[in-house]
Amino acid sequence: MNGTAEGAEQTRADGGSPGGPVPGGEAPGGGTPGGRTRLRLRAALAGTTARLGAAGVPSPSVDARALIAHAARTDRPLVLLDELPEDFDARLEAATARREAREPLQLILGSAPFRRLELRVRPGVFIPRPETELALDLLREHASGPLEQIVDLCTGSGALGAAVLDELPGARVLAVEVDGAAAELAAENLELAGPGRGRVLHADLLGEVPELAAAAPVDAVLSNPPYIPAGAVPQDPEVLAHDPHRALFGGGEDGLAVPRAVVAWAARLLRPGGLLVMEHADVQGVATRALARDHGGFEGILTAPDLTGRDRFLIARRRASESQDGHGRLSR
Repeated sequence: MNGTAEGAEQTRADGGSPGGPVPGGEAPGGGTPGGRTRLRLRAALAGTTARLGAAGVPSPSVDARALIAHAARTDRPLVLLDELPEDFDARLEAATARREAREPLQLILGSAPFRRLELRVRPGVFIPRPETELALDLLREHASGPLEQIVDLCTGSGALGAAVLDELPGARVLAVEVDGAAAELAAENLELAGPGRGRVLHADLLGEVPELAAAAPVDAVLSNPPYIPAGAVPQDPEVLAHDPHRALFGGGEDGLAVPRAVVAWAARLLRPGGLLVMEHADVQGVATRALARDHGGFEGILTAPDLTGRDRFLIARRRASESQDGHGRLSR
């Protein structure tokens, strides 16, 4: 999971804001209820943006708009509001104070945008990042054959699995998560995205998981595992204080213990021609390709960049000419 600086960005330009500018480009009209509301919103935007900027929040204006909409209990464009709740000022003050303290915006709002979905988020569970969304595009681009049985390893909040259920109506998802609170949240998000088509296993991929092994063969394995090396400490307060370390650090000095287990499980689970898409740090492209190559049983091994051009995803296809025994070893 992404703990690098670019992955720690907790907002995106269109995420959280209900759309459009806060009123300010037209005559104030302060003598009408709507005009007075617009004056209040304009003052709220200016004051909240200034406070968040002073606190070092990377996107103060975007976050301010989201907090104002949250305080107003609306998903409508703010320019359309003619009145505000009685507790608007109190709600905005409380939310702003939390964001000033660098609590992630998503935790304050209670949700995070992910592709077409608004996922539930909770304290103590890894917050999905925008860059992870590309995994679904890579799955569609590189997959061959049906995409009906999908496994999401290290699912966290269930982001990848929920997106699969939302965008592939014929698919079923088995998600696996080691943390109990995250597994519970993932089950909720999967059920909301595709009722009756998703299931979550609370299990540790570093050990034997008979119920997961029994799911083979599957068409694809997706994963955003923890992968930060032991000596790398995230610098952003939102990540360091609020993302669970278990969801960040991949194990071992190189951070690749969990990704190595994901690759091994993918080799066990995938049908011939099935696809693995696994996120990794931008410096781990060579190392993750080596994981797939050294394990054996894969072909078409490559690294796909994210939207900024940095190495981000391992792509590997299960070789059709080999078979597996029950413990993931390959035999001719």
